[in-house]
Amino acid sequence: MEKVINNVDHIGIAVKSIDACLPFYTETLGLKLVGIEEVPSEQVKVAFIDTGNVMLELLESTNFESAIYKFVEKRGEGIHHIALGVNSIESRIQELKDKGVQMIHDNPKEGAHHARVAFMHPRSTHHVLFEMCQREVVSKVL
Repeated sequence: MEKVINNVDHIGIAVKSIDACLPFYTETLGLKLVGIEEVPSEQVKVAFIDTGNVMLELLESTNFESAIYKFVEKRGEGIHHIALGVNSIESRIQELKDKGVQMIHDNPKEGAHHARVAFMHPRSTHHVLFEMCQREVVSKVL
């Protein structure tokens, strides 16, 4: 039987400004910045921070309409989602739907670093926002 979840791919952290908080992660904690990019499909700029075993993804809104902007305005900065690495994202989406999980995305979209992603609705996951993330290489983000 195929393994459903491979790993925790990354933890998404919503921030007001990557530039403002990046020194905490790189200088104070001594973690390595892997890269920064924009993800137009999600209206965010992201910075990936390598912790050694799981990536942290800092998410900054690029638009007042983005989900991250609304999240930060409503709840403040903090953990936004947990991304789970999967192999066959379409199969995982269907399997979850068959088990009654409500999806935010019924089809994968392009995420950071050209990953294919889909989010589960927190109503179906005990109020935790989970992202499924399929990469060419599933062992690490980059």
